[in-house]
Amino acid sequence: MLRAPVVHRSATMSQLHRNTRYDVIVLGAGAAGMMCAAQAGQRGRKVLIIDHASKLAEKIRISGGGRCNFTNLEVGIGNYLSRNPQFCRSALSRYTPGHFIELVQRHGIAWHEREHGQLFCDDSAQDIIDMLRHECQDGQVDWAMPCTLNGITPGPDEVSRFHLDTSHGPFSCTRLVVATGGLSIPKIGASPLGYRIAEQFGLAMVAPRPALVPLTLPPEELTLYKELSGMAFDALAGCGSGQFRENLLFTHRGLSGPVILQVSSYWQAREYGDEDGSAQITVNLFPAENVRDWLGERARSKSLLPNLLSERLPRRFAQAFCDQRGWSRPTNQFNQKELDAIAGALAGWQISPNGTLGYAKAEVTLGGVDTRALSSRTMEANKVPGLHFVGEVMDVTGHLGGYNFQWAWASGHAAGQAV
Repeated sequence: MLRAPVVHRSATMSQLHRNTRYDVIVLGAGAAGMMCAAQAGQRGRKVLIIDHASKLAEKIRISGGGRCNFTNLEVGIGNYLSRNPQFCRSALSRYTPGHFIELVQRHGIAWHEREHGQLFCDDSAQDIIDMLRHECQDGQVDWAMPCTLNGITPGPDEVSRFHLDTSHGPFSCTRLVVATGGLSIPKIGASPLGYRIAEQFGLAMVAPRPALVPLTLPPEELTLYKELSGMAFDALAGCGSGQFRENLLFTHRGLSGPVILQVSSYWQAREYGDEDGSAQITVNLFPAENVRDWLGERARSKSLLPNLLSERLPRRFAQAFCDQRGWSRPTNQFNQKELDAIAGALAGWQISPNGTLGYAKAEVTLGGVDTRALSSRTMEANKVPGLHFVGEVMDVTGHLGGYNFQWAWASGHAAGQAV
């Protein structure tokens, strides 16, 4: 993920090739990988980052509309999904949003807060990338990019535990950190490499799924709302234990917007057999008030119900919603039981998606390396000494709003302090 092959310590690439033994090799030059490498290097460890891409940290660069939502002021384990929900507690408590803000400020990066505690760069996500590069440079980290990994074999002793066959030649290390990310956004280089390494060394996997992703609707639902593409409005949506209030957006394929991206992770998690999983998403179209009381105050209105609802909802949506249910008549013609049913439908609109737009549109990956096989303090595999995993490659998935970057910083820091 670097613009051109770069080697710090002012070394040439040929000099780097002669330097084949490292204390730590980090596979992946994304957020978690660079954080880990910088921490280890600044502790005096001899570190090499290997990445197959030619541009550095593309996922950071495109995040947050190009301004990188680099953390959130309110971070807790409730902001993450995992089969092992307590796993992320240790790392998150030891490297907090405050720690990363201090780092950002030390590098003179201007930032601002948006709704829901989200923090963004004032200027560009490139500022975060440059900051991480400088931190790696301070730790005298070497780079091999673009570089293809051909295979990993166990070494003969504790000093050279891992031998790596690469397009830059052979390397060996005492500690190997897998920071290869998940499957989201393949066009910028996402691959299953990290999962294959985990499987090679006998680690269990939680089946990956696209997360924070738009949802598709079945054809009959699309037909009902086909004229609404591009329309957005405030809504409260829930699935299983996840409930969020943000904008809902209609698309030509189904539903999107922040509230749908949030609940999509919980909708996907139902396929893992989670007890609170559900095949349906429930949407409250009146998130700010009691819809039954609101309707009761207008029960004698002569306005058509769709026109009445357009006081709170986009007119075209209100019309389509009522047409689907046969409710396009004056409000005062509905009896009490019917008004109760209308209120229930407005506060509990049931949506049954039939899929997602996949990894190409997913912001992150749900699932990954089963964290029950890892140390929550060091990110090291319990049964494979020296093998660590950080960031999105693990079965830890954050909510939308800077939480996944905070997990990258926290897990990368935890491993970087341990290797």
